[in-house]
Amino acid sequence: MDLSPRDPDWNERIRSSFAAQKFMVHLGAQIAHLSPGAVDLELKMAPELTQQHGYFHAGATSSIADSAAGYAALSLFAPGFGVLTSEYKINLLNPANQPVLLARGRVVKPGRTLTIARADVYGLDDGTQVHVATGLFTLMSVSGVKD
Repeated sequence: MDLSPRDPDWNERIRSSFAAQKFMVHLGAQIAHLSPGAVDLELKMAPELTQQHGYFHAGATSSIADSAAGYAALSLFAPGFGVLTSEYKINLLNPANQPVLLARGRVVKPGRTLTIARADVYGLDDGTQVHVATGLFTLMSVSGVKD
C-alpha cells in the first residue's frame, strides 16, 4: 500500500486545517502525532466533555476519532482537495474517565475519491491505556473546498 503524500506541503496543510477547525479547538483537541496516512489526536478530560456519569461523552470520543481518521486521509490527498466524511461506524468498547483520550487515525486503503481509514481511541492514565472505541470511516476527496 502506497502511503506517499501527493502534496509536498502535506504537514503544514494538516496543521493549518486542524487549527482552523473550530469544533476541535472548542473541544480542546490537539495533534499528538502526524505522518503520511497517520494522525493521532489528544483530548484532555474536562467537565464540559462528560456525560451524566462523569465519563467522556460518546460525542467527544466519536468526534476525535472522526477527525483523526479524516486528517489521516487528507495527509495523502493532492493539493486543492479537501476531505469530508461520508460514512462511519463506531463501536464504544469501554467507558472512558481517564485524564486523556488518544485517537489514532490510520489509512486502511487510500483512494483517489474514497479513502477508508480506521480510528482507535484509548483512554490514557499513568502509563495504562484502555481501548475505548474503534471505528471505520469512509472519507471523500472533494475538489474546490478549503482544507
